[in-house]
Amino acid sequence: MSATRCAPSCSTWTAARNAPVHAADGAGEVSSVPSPCDAAAARAPGRARHAAHPGLVLATTILASSLAFVDGSVVNVGLPAIGASLGADAAALQWVINAYLLPLSALLLLGGAAGDRFGRRRLLILGTVLFGATSLACALAGSPRVLLAARFFQGVSAALLMPNSLAILGATFAGATKGRAVGIWAATGAAVSAAGPVLGGWLIDMGSWRGIFLINLPLAAGAIALAWRYIPADETQREQPLDVAGGVWATGGLGALTYALTVRSGEHQWTATTIATMLAALLALVIFVGLERRRGERAMMPVVLFASRDFIGLSLLTLFLYGALGAVFVLVPYLMIDAAHYSATAAGAALLPLPLVLAAASPSLGALAGRIGSRLPLTIGPLVVAVGFLLALRIGAQAAYWREVLPALLVIAFGLSGAVAPLTTAILTSADPAHTGAASGFNSAVARTGSLIATALLGAVLGAQGGALLSAFHVAMLACAIACLASSVSAYALLNRRPR
Repeated sequence: MSATRCAPSCSTWTAARNAPVHAADGAGEVSSVPSPCDAAAARAPGRARHAAHPGLVLATTILASSLAFVDGSVVNVGLPAIGASLGADAAALQWVINAYLLPLSALLLLGGAAGDRFGRRRLLILGTVLFGATSLACALAGSPRVLLAARFFQGVSAALLMPNSLAILGATFAGATKGRAVGIWAATGAAVSAAGPVLGGWLIDMGSWRGIFLINLPLAAGAIALAWRYIPADETQREQPLDVAGGVWATGGLGALTYALTVRSGEHQWTATTIATMLAALLALVIFVGLERRRGERAMMPVVLFASRDFIGLSLLTLFLYGALGAVFVLVPYLMIDAAHYSATAAGAALLPLPLVLAAASPSLGALAGRIGSRLPLTIGPLVVAVGFLLALRIGAQAAYWREVLPALLVIAFGLSGAVAPLTTAILTSADPAHTGAASGFNSAVARTGSLIATALLGAVLGAQGGALLSAFHVAMLACAIACLASSVSAYALLNRRPR
């Protein structure tokens, strides 16, 4: 389960089961769970383009998106093996996750805009080629430094292929067929993501962690061949310049922030270097916001979105909730493998009840949210998730699965089931129609940023051994419960009280 396993705010499982409903009104939906609103752009209303083989276009988008889903869901299971093989310390293991999440979080919106500017088919193929090449580089890495560099460019490639894959899907289908197509895409993504950790664990147990990156190569080759053959050629693109400066400042700011938090979590104190890096990060992010404000409608993050109180509340909810989930999906498999000596396959399979409960419970809870509005479910859901994290405090050194691990995961899953269904609709209705795409894209980036920040704070856990590891794990679970409480408070205090 990866830190990219940012569980679903616009859940793939919810999307799969509810797609026809959302498609009727044009609304819609890097891990085992694709991040929030990933499919919202695909469901957004628009003119469908003619494709001679729409079914094969759908297969292409599924295959391309599966690259990010698989990669997001297998890496955490491989962290102990990667650390032992390459001699990586706790900070390096944090960066194995965050080197990927950083460019994906910062450049996701820019990747979508680049597709609008240069052609979605072209950017999809470019991103998939780069993803395959960097996956091979990860598999061949002989040192932590080489692996981290490859992971960074893997994140850049995911930021190119993900939004353009979904934009192509949304442009190919219309009406009821769009709902069915997005449902198939979502269900397949969920299945691939859920199976990823088990497959990854099996590959590790069979011989080497390098196999978790090599499995990307046939997926990438298939996606490239299908895209080249069956996706229609790009139409004339608009001439609006890209917000490259915004992307650079966002990446620099988030990178410096992640570095400062990673060093702080490993050293357990604020040094002069750490404080200076943190200040530089905040300055870079302030400059980024200033640039976006000056660019107005040409910005990759239109500042006008933050005029909506609902949008602010939903963004904070997503940041806190998905930060907590990003942490638990790293730490539970790590604890099971490193402290309780589970096999990688068993640790990968341990979290399977989460997607199963989400698939079963989300449709009915989503229907309830449709009747009573988003505010109450988005307040109660994170509270239930917080209870699940408190139950994780019962997990002991042996991580007894049926008595300790499973009950916590089931409660977390039920809480998520109540929160994920209304979040997409709430995000899309929090912005005016001209900015729904930007709102959903930003929310997806916020979810990944939450996981990015959470992973940067895990050094004390990943660097501990024996009893200290269990104690640090419990502290992290308590912090996750507090983050979920903050998520609930954000929904209750800031969301509109009228049913949506």
